[in-house]
Amino acid sequence: MIAVSALRKVYRVHKRPPGLKAALRSLVRRTYEVVPAVDGITFRIEPGERVGFLGPNGAGKTTTLKCLAGLLYPTAGEVRVGGHVPFEREEAFLKSIMLVLGQKQQLLWDLPPSETFELNRAIYEIDRGVYERTLAELTELLDLSGLVGKPTRQLSLGERMKCELAAALLHRPRYLFLDEPTIGLDVSMQAAMRAFIRRYNEQTGATLLLTSHYMEDVAALCPRVIVIDKGTVSYDGSLDALVRRVRPDKRVVLQLSEPPRPEAVAALPKVVESSESQVVLRLPQAEVRDAVAHALQTLPVRDLSVEDPPLEEVMGEFFQKSRAAS
Repeated sequence: MIAVSALRKVYRVHKRPPGLKAALRSLVRRTYEVVPAVDGITFRIEPGERVGFLGPNGAGKTTTLKCLAGLLYPTAGEVRVGGHVPFEREEAFLKSIMLVLGQKQQLLWDLPPSETFELNRAIYEIDRGVYERTLAELTELLDLSGLVGKPTRQLSLGERMKCELAAALLHRPRYLFLDEPTIGLDVSMQAAMRAFIRRYNEQTGATLLLTSHYMEDVAALCPRVIVIDKGTVSYDGSLDALVRRVRPDKRVVLQLSEPPRPEAVAALPKVVESSESQVVLRLPQAEVRDAVAHALQTLPVRDLSVEDPPLEEVMGEFFQKSRAAS
């Protein structure tokens, strides 16, 4: 279980205006501003859950993950991961977690990833047979065979991220803290990464806390989401319930075989997008059937789909409403 109670983390930030005089004055008298990165958040995550940890830039997501991983000491509140206090950094705790930060790396810059893998095997005291089986599985899934022998500095961002995830999973952790794990990956590799993380969760019962600005990651992996903004929790619950709460309407996409008559498009309800090849409607659930029936009679429809609104739009609206309310 992951248990966070009234977690608070603040920073004292040195503030000074530009210029030489201000720089010299700051040597003897400094002005500080107290900035709360996390301001009293509380949540619980049960073993085996996959939870999305969402929020705009600067909301406190990465700070929270670092507190959970024991990299930061909380200003106030309690944090426990599997019964351990993270900042005490007990050996059993460190062997049970993994933290992948999309903008940071553990790979040795001038050496190939295989050297980092061997180093992690020694640090975590992984049995040689288990290590080789795990590495073979990761190499096949993430297509690492042509990468592990190259110096890290010669790898692209996407290639480094694949090797980072492999290095972090070699010791089979029970708690996965992932911060932007698919950054820099192409679409097909993002899908493969999500499939692997999901399978790892289902096979091992590992607990997953994921932050990502790619909403496809969240939709594919996380039935539950925790949304924070300005360091506080603004939503904790089902992702589907959040979508219905913010945007209870449906998006009807009509693909056309030829340009439609303008008067036919004008007669449709709630048109949000129209072109020679496509018309998009945004409708309440109860109005979808009648609108589709009318469109089929009046437009040259060759295909149609009824979708939930894009998750990016939903989250954008939720952040705007949350900030307006505060």
